[in-house]
Amino acid sequence: MSLQNPPLSIVIATRESRLALWQAEHVQALLRAQGHQVELLGMTTKGDQILDRSLSKVGGKGLFVKELEVALEEGRAHIAVHSLKDVPMELPEGFALACVMEREDPRDAFVSPHYPHLDALPQGAVVGTSSLRRQVLLQALRPDLKIEPLRGNLDTRLRKLDEGQYDAIVLAAAGLKRLGLESRIRATFAPTAMLPAAGQGALGIEVRSDRQDLIAALAPLAHQPTWLTVAAERAVSRAMGGSCSMPLAAHGTFTNGVLQLDAAWGDVDAQAPLVRAAASAAVTTLAQAEALGDAIAQRLRAGGAQAAAPLN
Repeated sequence: MSLQNPPLSIVIATRESRLALWQAEHVQALLRAQGHQVELLGMTTKGDQILDRSLSKVGGKGLFVKELEVALEEGRAHIAVHSLKDVPMELPEGFALACVMEREDPRDAFVSPHYPHLDALPQGAVVGTSSLRRQVLLQALRPDLKIEPLRGNLDTRLRKLDEGQYDAIVLAAAGLKRLGLESRIRATFAPTAMLPAAGQGALGIEVRSDRQDLIAALAPLAHQPTWLTVAAERAVSRAMGGSCSMPLAAHGTFTNGVLQLDAAWGDVDAQAPLVRAAASAAVTTLAQAEALGDAIAQRLRAGGAQAAAPLN
């Protein structure tokens, strides 16, 4: 540990779901390996409590992070570890995304006790998801399926599937892999078929923006290619007013300094065709990545996609 980056005493605010705790403990172990003292502060958020309605109807992704931000504001905790796809595109004043870590598998996973893949589902089969993005992409692939809401943490969703409430469900592959549940994955969707959500599979660490000591301590955990990629993806959502109420996908791949970015927008009522856009650019800075995302959003709008007011 250098004199410029001395050991700190850090409290991590985290949701108490099994996946959120895994993520917080993962960061805790990495920071302890650098010599920091790190403890966890477990919390329950409104997003964890309200399970009878879809997120798009009760306040969006911010419901999973607001209580954690209050803990940072009050000094009860110093950092918060988030699944980046749950983080609103605009953080409140005084907060900053200090670190984006290396991405796990960003793809969606097909999970079913009886069917090996989406095409094997019989006509009219019930598929569970509360993601409007997944809903419109599933409708584009299989318009005959019945898409039903599915809320709750990962274990709750799997239990509902096993109880027979659904023929199949769609989940993020990253969460299943992190919890050692990879065997539940019957198939992974190619991003060309089911374009992932902005930030899916990546972890972001939020701090108060005035805590430069914490920002410096977190710097070794950052993975720049992932950060550039998700910055472009999130810029698409930001420019479109993206939230849980918008069926929007954005997914990038970063290879040899070139960022390939793909996005899709759909009409949840299936009254308009799926709009897709893609572009690539050499990217070395967050500003360049965000500019690529803004350009993709313009192409989506030119193709008929409708921007919305942010729901943060």
